[in-house]
Order: sequence, then structure tokens, then C-alpha cells
Amino acid sequence: MRRNSVAAVVLAAALGVFGTWAGPPQRAAAARIVGIDELSPTRSALFVESPAMGRVIQVQVLHPVGGGERPSFYLLDGLDPGLKQSTWTNATDAEPFFADKNVNVVLPMGGQAGYYTDWQADDPRFGRYRWETFLTQELPPIIDATFAGSGADAIGGLSMGGIAAFVLAVRNPGRYHAIAGYSACPDLGIAQGAILFSIANRGGNPGNMWGPPGGPAWAEHDPALLADRLRGTMIYLSTGTGIPGPHETEIKPQLPENIFFGAPIEAGVDGCVTSFEQRLRGLNIPVHVDRSPVGTHSWSYWQDTLHASWPFVGSAIGA
Repeated sequence: MRRNSVAAVVLAAALGVFGTWAGPPQRAAAARIVGIDELSPTRSALFVESPAMGRVIQVQVLHPVGGGERPSFYLLDGLDPGLKQSTWTNATDAEPFFADKNVNVVLPMGGQAGYYTDWQADDPRFGRYRWETFLTQELPPIIDATFAGSGADAIGGLSMGGIAAFVLAVRNPGRYHAIAGYSACPDLGIAQGAILFSIANRGGNPGNMWGPPGGPAWAEHDPALLADRLRGTMIYLSTGTGIPGPHETEIKPQLPENIFFGAPIEAGVDGCVTSFEQRLRGLNIPVHVDRSPVGTHSWSYWQDTLHASWPFVGSAIGA
């Protein structure tokens, strides 16, 4: 999955033409809450009107029952995010796990194959994606004002969301005290072909995101090239090997595990995480890598690593 191999195939098969450059992202006007639903004592749904996105975005927040100032953990979904709730709350125990913890867990809804970034052009399939602007400029003041946020934030995600977490961190140095990537490949030189394919496979035009592969916008978003900007940030990465483990025998009707795809994907992620770890260590940037001898690209393992990562993430943001 290096830059020029899979990328060329994907472009020839699925791209056609690239989107038109829409200029650099502009600073967003103030977003506003247009509705709040209290889903449970520890989970609320915000409906946020986003000027950048040009629509209302639902964001669900896990929060303590009591008051008091607390940090926030922005937790991003995978390639096919939940629409009525995050897959983190649908497929893992995230809500009960965080119920007794002094933290806001921020779960944005939607954004299929969008990589939580600002796309250069509106897409016929997905519409307007300005996720970086929404997540880094519009949403944090709302979260802090509504849920007593302290301003000490972390960001994490699985697969697509994990890549995005690292991209957002290097593009906004110092914005996050901690980053967690669960089965994520933050090296765009390795992940590029898979990114292009995943967008095209969901019906989008990959060129509408960052333009042609190898173009300047790709370099401007690449955590491997911009890794020095992560200095001073707590970094957590987890990966399995693709070898099936204990969770493949579980019955999970809401989101079954998929060995056929999950095994080779995770094997590829494992190699990418190793490469990215070497890049960080070569720059003398500390990183905690949680490697399992087994495990596929599936939710039961991400629940395990969410638990394992929390002591690192929580301590970095003072939760």
C-alpha cells in the first residue's frame, strides 16, 4: 500500500476527475445549539447548527451525573459511523465504562468515509465536509460551555477515526493533550491507497478530499511527515496481528465481527503502526504501543483497547 501502487489502481478505476480546489478553509462563524435531548443521566444528544458544514450535526456526549469542571475526550468513529448513535455506544460498553469518570466523551454522528477533515470540494455523494473546522473551531466552545469543559482535551478514534485523530493533532499543534489510535495507520504514505479506495467504495470522489495523491495537501495532512508537531503530546496506539482470537467466537448481533475482511486489514495496520512507531522513536518522541499477538479489525478488540488506553489518556488530561 505505498504511494504509487494501490493509488494508481484506485484512481484509474474509481476517480475519473478530481474536484475543484475551493481555497483554504476559512475561520468558521459561531455554531449554535438548536436542540438537546437527554438520552440518559449520563448521555446527551446535542444538535449543533454548523456554519462550516451548512447543516445541523448531531453530537452525543457521555458525561458524569454531577457538576464540576472536567476535560473532554473527542472519540471518533470508523468508516461507516453511526447515524442515530455512535458505534462506540452501539458496539462497546463505552457508556457504562465512562459513567463514573470525570470526563466528557464527545461522539460526533455521521461523516461516512470523510476522515473528519475539511474537504477541498463539495462531493456529490457526501455533500459538504468541513469536519476539521467543526471539530476544532466550532464544537469545542459549545462542549466547554454546556458540559463544564476545562479546555484540556484529548482525541482518539478507531481505523478511519484514528487516522483522523492524528491528522487533526498535527494540523492543530497543542490542541490536544493526548491522542489515541485504535487499529489506525497514521502514516499516509502507507495508508493512501486504502484511503482512496475506501472513499470510492462508499461512492465518493477521493479527489474532492485533498486533491490528487502526492499533491501538497496530502503532505500538509500527513502525521508521519509532520510527526515533530506531536512532541509533548501523549500518544497511544494499539494493533492486533490479524490472527483470529477469542472475540471471533462471540455472538454480537448489533455488529458481527468479520474475520474475512478484519484479519488482513489488521495485519496491514500492524505493519503501519510499527513503521510509525519507528518514525516517532527516531525523533525521540515517546509513544505507547499496545500490541496483541492476536486480534482482527473489529469492535470487541477496540473495546479492550479503549479500556487499556484510558489510564494514559485520562492522566494526560487530568480526568
